[in-house]
Amino acid sequence: MTSEIIIKCSEAIAAKGWKIAFAESASAGKLSFEFSLSPVSGQILRGGIVCYEVFVKEEIMLVPHDLIETYTPESAEVTSALAERAAVIFNSDITVALTGLTTPGGSENEEKPVGTIFISIITPMGTINHREVFTGSPQEILQQAADKTASLIFEKIKSNKPY
Repeated sequence: MTSEIIIKCSEAIAAKGWKIAFAESASAGKLSFEFSLSPVSGQILRGGIVCYEVFVKEEIMLVPHDLIETYTPESAEVTSALAERAAVIFNSDITVALTGLTTPGGSENEEKPVGTIFISIITPMGTINHREVFTGSPQEILQQAADKTASLIFEKIKSNKPY
């Protein structure tokens, strides 16, 4: 069942006549899936790409290898690059990229523990870059990240203020 904030966000996007698209790493399509369950999904959802592995980030999304090497695949810098590229590919009004760590074995460390999620959202009113550490199972982390993404978009639309 889609959360209330995702439905509210979807309705706000539809009211503007906008389209949304996603570039998803850690979420592996969850954002696209959650927004597809909204009653207005046909009006707003342009599409998405799962770019879980570095190969896809570099070869399809054209994120420079040096950027990934310098900052890691799960970083604010790589997430921003994914959002910028996805905005071009999908020609969407709102473009969301998400990377992060839901399980051990990635680039986690003391400053970036498991549960760290990076979100970059390009909107007509400016770009939102957000980092948050969520707790729980991988599924709980991703649901919290999906709801946070919707909340960030909804608040930006509601405020109607640039940047």
